[in-house]
Amino acid sequence: MNGQDKRQRAVAIPYTRGVITVLFFASIAQALGLRRTTMAVQPGDTVATVRDRLVDEYPVLKPFVENLMYALDEEYAGASTPVSEGTTLALIPPVSGG
Repeated sequence: MNGQDKRQRAVAIPYTRGVITVLFFASIAQALGLRRTTMAVQPGDTVATVRDRLVDEYPVLKPFVENLMYALDEEYAGASTPVSEGTTLALIPPVSGG
């Protein structure tokens, strides 16, 4: 190549976000018409930030937010619990039985 220095350019590779599985139960699954989805997560995400993005994507979730319970990989979690790629987040509405 005409004796020019063959330097490779550094190519910026965008951060690839990890993915989690989100499970919906009972009245939430019924309102959404689905039981599961996947969602990209970013470093620093918490249950609350993921939940808020889900509400943005599925506005029908908004009435459930105040009373939701959460589980990460089958263990109850709070809204401030960190969420990392590869985990399963369950949104659990209040249930009553008799």
